[in-house]
Amino acid sequence: MRLESEGNAPIENPKPSQVKKIISSLRSYGPSSYASITDPQGSYLQVAGGGVTCLLELYQSDTGKRFRAFGDTKNKAFPDGTLLVFRAGQIAMQSDEWFMAEKISEAFCNFLEGKELPKEIHWRPAPGF
Repeated sequence: MRLESEGNAPIENPKPSQVKKIISSLRSYGPSSYASITDPQGSYLQVAGGGVTCLLELYQSDTGKRFRAFGDTKNKAFPDGTLLVFRAGQIAMQSDEWFMAEKISEAFCNFLEGKELPKEIHWRPAPGF
């Protein structure tokens, strides 16, 4: 496994504590606003934003498909079309696609450990894929 985050050296075979530290340090307005964790087959999770404004995507190398995460409830503070603006650009999101960093950490750690991703995270094809 390889953990990468903006502005930091990649970490090979990270520990869950390292994953949690990286995810908790992400900020859409800060020096590190996105991260990814990649398995040996090339599948990965990637996150943009930070804190209470995180976007999560999954790429499956065996199918070549990318998916966007969404939750069970819509976020009233962020209606459909709200832009997540971070150092790499901006992404229009649906109101059910906003996650908190704690849930992203859980997903990244599960991915790292080869466990099922959290059941409250659902997946749909990412725009453009």
